[in-house]
Amino acid sequence: MANTYTQIHIQAVFAVQNRECIIGNSWKDELYKYISGILQSNSHKLLAINGMPDHIHILFGLRPSQSISDLMQDVKGSSSKWINDKKLIQGKFSWQEGYGAFSYSKSEVPTIIQYIINQTNHHKRKTFSEEYYAILQELEIDFDDRFIFNPVDIDYSVPDGT
Repeated sequence: MANTYTQIHIQAVFAVQNRECIIGNSWKDELYKYISGILQSNSHKLLAINGMPDHIHILFGLRPSQSISDLMQDVKGSSSKWINDKKLIQGKFSWQEGYGAFSYSKSEVPTIIQYIINQTNHHKRKTFSEEYYAILQELEIDFDDRFIFNPVDIDYSVPDGT
């Protein structure tokens, strides 16, 4: 679109179905590259991606040519299919319904990038549920507890022993 100028930075957060810790260290980088390819093929700019065995954070520059909901449907649907086609886990892989999408100003981007990069250290202090509630509260987002990821006890070790 000619004469359309935007600066939209979005952090998307989504979890594995039932918050299972099944994203393996042996294939998570491949998954992140695959998701990066989806963003790039839709003309968005990946700024950071990382996660834990039960969830992922993605920070990207959103182009106005696609809605966040359409992009998240593409990312989650395509990556689930990719994981299942490659048989990276036993059984069927799927992402939990829904996602969080949070916008940030350009000045906040470096802090959010570091936050995403440091997920492993961050989760030594906070569970995913605590992290997610903190983001919602910090950004003053109204939410209904019935639709927030059910809290579970998390052991961040994964089946491949890492």
